[in-house]
Amino acid sequence: MNEPIQTRNELIEEGQGLVRSLALKVFRSIPMGAELDDLIAYGEVGLAEAARDFDPSRGVQFCTFAYYRVRGAIYDGLAKMTWTSRARYRRLRYERMADETLAAEQEDHTAENQTLEQSGNWFGRVTEKLAVVYLASGGDEAQQQASSIEDTCDTPSQTFLNREAGERLRQLVAELDPVERRVIQSVYFEGFTLQEAANQVGISKSWASRLHAKILDQLAQKLKRLDLHD
Repeated sequence: MNEPIQTRNELIEEGQGLVRSLALKVFRSIPMGAELDDLIAYGEVGLAEAARDFDPSRGVQFCTFAYYRVRGAIYDGLAKMTWTSRARYRRLRYERMADETLAAEQEDHTAENQTLEQSGNWFGRVTEKLAVVYLASGGDEAQQQASSIEDTCDTPSQTFLNREAGERLRQLVAELDPVERRVIQSVYFEGFTLQEAANQVGISKSWASRLHAKILDQLAQKLKRLDLHD
């Protein structure tokens, strides 16, 4: 006998522990200036969106599906606060867009019945997209300016390559069509959330999320052909 489909309110109730757990984890990793209750409130927004979009027929547990959406919403909220340093702001921007990317990939990927080669190709594609997110977020500069407790092992040559790739990436973004360029510039160069970028070009956030994933794939392939990142 099939189990009854959970209502949206039941899913939200199920995800309360996840929201608090992620909010507490982020709260412990940031300097003073943010309230835990604020982070929980941001997480609740992500949880509600996840409950709205959840499709149980895909065979994924709700909390697994909601994980990146809740964490991304928390980082979205943090990014709007003014207490954070420029370097940490870049770090937050990277983490929130990485979560957007992982959430979109999670929707498109079903591990069941996939061969090892197919899973490996998927993993490689995701890694390439995250590399683009890192560069677009100013990751190399943020890493250098980060707190001294966060060590970096990048060599000078690797730092130079990252900067060169970042400059080339900006050139590639400038060559995108107007809507695609507006979305990427808004999110990575102007500090807007994906929802705000979607509003600017008059599309839904879900459409912007799919567009963002497509653009990342295109940019990753172009950078790869230039041998600027692995």
